[in-house]
Amino acid sequence: MLKKALLILFISFSAVAAHAQTADEVYNQYLDFNLARLQGEADKALNLGQDIIPNADKLKVNVRNNFYYSIGNLFENDGQSVKAIEYYEKVAAAVPNYYVVQRALGYQYLKQVDDLSAKINAAQSDINENKRLTMLYVAAVKKTLPYLEKAQACDPNDDTLALIKTLYKNIKDQQGLATLNTRLQGLSKNCIDLLDDK
Repeated sequence: MLKKALLILFISFSAVAAHAQTADEVYNQYLDFNLARLQGEADKALNLGQDIIPNADKLKVNVRNNFYYSIGNLFENDGQSVKAIEYYEKVAAAVPNYYVVQRALGYQYLKQVDDLSAKINAAQSDINENKRLTMLYVAAVKKTLPYLEKAQACDPNDDTLALIKTLYKNIKDQQGLATLNTRLQGLSKNCIDLLDDK
């Protein structure tokens, strides 16, 4: 019985070892992924990227951040917002001053804000549902604003600024609106517009 258990354990370990990829193999896959992406082969790049995801931890940190942003962008362009957000969040956590990913997250979360706004408008006659949706709306706006503000601070845009102000007005946050310029000045320091992949 012990020999059988050891044999099963050895076979299992061998199977796992056979599927494990080296860091060089994962990096080579990343290069293929980037080539497909740069050649405009979005479907191929998305498939290659999904193959890399389970082994992305074998990529160097800077390369991994670049990969996560790129795969997030592919998911976004493919209409897969939930997956896009997942990978954009990883980049934002690792490189919080990279305002490009901050803008991407802000606009992805804005979709949720817009969906909730439409639901609130549809639930006008149901007071309890309207209250519940309004609370969710306020929470979604508060989640969205920091991302949009970092993007606005680093890369000022009249449309983004108008959107930020509208969101503050919608949730009746006069204090947030009044201190916006001060926050934008503080956030404008240490902006990163390109990820280093070396």
